[in-house]
Amino acid sequence: MPSPQRLAAIQAIQERPAPTTAPAASLQELWASDVFDLAKMKAALPKEIFKSVQRTVKENGKLDMSVANVVAQAMKEWAVSRGALYFSHVFYPLTNSTAEKHDGFISVQSDGSTISEFTGKLLVQGEPDGSSFPNGGIRSTFEARGYTAWDITSPAFLMETPNGVTLCIPTVFISWTGEALDKKTPLLRSNAAVNREAQRLLKLLGNTEVAPVNSSCGAEQEYFLVDSAFVPLRPDLLLAGRTLFGYPSAKGQQFDDHYFGAIPQRVQVFMQDVERQMYKLGIPAKTRHNEVAPGQFEIAPFFEAANVATDHQQLTMTVLKSTARRHGMNCLLHEKPFAGINGSGKHVNWSVGNATQGNLLDPGSTPHENLQFLLFCGAVIRGVHLYGPLLRAVVATAGNDHRLGANEAPPAIISVYLGSQLEDVFNQIKEGDLKGSTAGGLMQLGVDTLPEFPKDPGDRNRTSPFAFTGNRFEFRAVGSNQSVAGPLVALNTILADSLAYVSDQLEQQLAAGSSLPVAAASVLKAIMQDHGNVVFGGDGYSSEWHQKAVTERGLENLPTTADALLVLQRPEVRELFEREGVLSPLELQSRFEVYAEQYVLAVEVEAKLVLQIARTQIYPAVITYLGSLASSLRSQEDLGLAPDRTTAGRIASLNQELLSHATALEVALAEPAHGTATHMRHCVDKLLPLMLSIRQAVDSLETLVDDAVWPLPSYQEMLFIR
Repeated sequence: MPSPQRLAAIQAIQERPAPTTAPAASLQELWASDVFDLAKMKAALPKEIFKSVQRTVKENGKLDMSVANVVAQAMKEWAVSRGALYFSHVFYPLTNSTAEKHDGFISVQSDGSTISEFTGKLLVQGEPDGSSFPNGGIRSTFEARGYTAWDITSPAFLMETPNGVTLCIPTVFISWTGEALDKKTPLLRSNAAVNREAQRLLKLLGNTEVAPVNSSCGAEQEYFLVDSAFVPLRPDLLLAGRTLFGYPSAKGQQFDDHYFGAIPQRVQVFMQDVERQMYKLGIPAKTRHNEVAPGQFEIAPFFEAANVATDHQQLTMTVLKSTARRHGMNCLLHEKPFAGINGSGKHVNWSVGNATQGNLLDPGSTPHENLQFLLFCGAVIRGVHLYGPLLRAVVATAGNDHRLGANEAPPAIISVYLGSQLEDVFNQIKEGDLKGSTAGGLMQLGVDTLPEFPKDPGDRNRTSPFAFTGNRFEFRAVGSNQSVAGPLVALNTILADSLAYVSDQLEQQLAAGSSLPVAAASVLKAIMQDHGNVVFGGDGYSSEWHQKAVTERGLENLPTTADALLVLQRPEVRELFEREGVLSPLELQSRFEVYAEQYVLAVEVEAKLVLQIARTQIYPAVITYLGSLASSLRSQEDLGLAPDRTTAGRIASLNQELLSHATALEVALAEPAHGTATHMRHCVDKLLPLMLSIRQAVDSLETLVDDAVWPLPSYQEMLFIR
């Protein structure tokens, strides 16, 4: 029988009314109904004004203030007609979260009357207080001025809440001195770098018409749902987003019965509510399903332009969490909310393309003949080999450290999986003898009523952190709680750098008299000879790969955030971002400082929670149980029975271990750690091992102490009671 508090939570769950689905609406009715997109602009703006906006969006031009004034008036009228009284410049600071300040459309006149006003100046620029956002030393705390500036390429939208409707305008956020304090500004710069270098290479390949090139993204989002009745009883879930204690449930994911299983009714109603809101916001939710672990699910969108996809991904996380609360659940986006079962990632599907040449990472049916694809893919291979540690650094967080490298997620060693067909093609290139590529053939199922269908020329590899999946790369190491902006900035920047290298080499060889095919073959051969070690098609989980990757292939294994974030301080990384105009040395250093501080703070909050829960909940419960157990043993002796004191002795010993490790953790928390790198290592080498020691004692106690006095909801309850 669970403790009274846990029993009350279970009863509250069982007494919840059955979930109901919102009234049905067609996709056409819902789609982008809350977005001031180009279609709504076309209907609301004068023809020439709309054409100017369209050129700005599609050709990355500058917005004239006279145009902004007309757009602002039309945007305000649309928003007010939908019930909005306030607008907000929405931006994404270095906290991985969303920031917003709401301003009213109201303007007071000299006679005391009011009017509804929204000018182009208010649309284009805002001035929130920037003093309390992390900046990594760019500015002093007392230097408060910051600016937001409208990103016209990401459309404004309405956010509807029980408190009303707000017009939200996506913006960048910069300091008074011009440094980027946000995630969006470097992403826009990295897209510009990709466009610049990709256009250069495409023109070298003989293309006369080349539209602007942009990166695209489709980010799969994994998450857990836990009933909200359990959360107040779990301070760790409430404040850290993960369980710091908990003995594994007898049944976990070992039967593989949850993955793609029938979605529970309550969860499906929640998902439908989420999708309804996403469609209204123009977010193309495409897929929903049960994930591997019990209580774990996934939502995946169709791909979009990287900048819009990044904004939409932030909105998706917001919608998931707010909708879960309305449905009596908590949405956990932590990478490892429960030990011993599958953690959550955010697979980032990334590609580049444009309107004239299409997807530049599409190999077609004969990839060995597709020179454009081979050069772009070769540039990716070179970039990942040179800057693999950077890709590890941009997914480095306290939460993701619990996931990377386990047999559920890709290893911390960054390698490239191409699939058997493409790996064979690039190996032929390396040997200087490109003959052809294997075809997939037909899948024959041996049943007349089942159709034959084309078989892919290569399988997938779920152990690879960076895998080619048909016409894009899937960066599988991104954490579920992260913004996708950082990974996209890194991918775009290393691609731009490698495209510049490829163009430089081609120009040199063409100037020396080589034909384009000969020059391209020579460049690709050099890339594979110098950087082919990063291509790996085997088992990324195997110990043999971990050893060979480092000793034979020269790849780096950066197991923790304390190891990985130091990459941001390497001269070659600093020069890369500066060369491509994405981050200045000062901006890059600020990100190292901010992300390192976030790592330290996350670990220290968890350490304090471990002490709090262990001392104020676990220890008293164990003492209470030991008291009742001692009384029972004395009663057995009085009756002339031979009591078994083994269990009591084991419990007492574990309780003493708990206290001993707790004292050591308290001392370690108080120890000064001077310097950013030293502080991170202190977390890795001292705090986390002590926290684990306390956890091992507590989890063992959970198996021995009477369930009626155990204070924390168990894994079994949280994962299986809905």
